[in-house]
Amino acid sequence: MTDLSQAEQDQLDAATFRRLLSHLDANKDVQNIDLMILSGFCRNCLSKWYKSAADDAGIEVDDMAARERIYGIPYSEWKANHQPKATPEQLAAFEARNK
Repeated sequence: MTDLSQAEQDQLDAATFRRLLSHLDANKDVQNIDLMILSGFCRNCLSKWYKSAADDAGIEVDDMAARERIYGIPYSEWKANHQPKATPEQLAAFEARNK
């Protein structure tokens, strides 16, 4: 890999993260439980990592603001409009992954 400066790495990391958020926003049908089953992380995990990064940097960001950054809308709105109840099959797959 080409030697990148820290500023260049940060620029690329930020652009990649924004693209990931855009991709998740464009695919609201992909449920958090499905992400957890397949990858071990979900949108909520991203919001917790975002909050943790803010804490580490000494930047005040509360949990709901972090979730809104990840979801693109208030979490309560996203949950009401895009998050159906997990199916028994999803719950079983989630449990099997976490054994």
